[in-house]
Amino acid sequence: MRRFVIPVCYLNQSSFQELLNQAEEEFGYDHPTGGLTIPCSEDEFLSLTSQLGGQ
Repeated sequence: MRRFVIPVCYLNQSSFQELLNQAEEEFGYDHPTGGLTIPCSEDEFLSLTSQLGGQ
């Protein structure tokens, strides 16, 4: 599993908020290591963050 650090400004983007909502529904937010598990492949996540970075 790979860890990513994302800019805070991504949290205002509806597409990223949707992904976080899916993560909450599927995995919850109570992680002992402090991270979130995102319900998509690494390639999908990189594609989304790449699109958000271009906005």
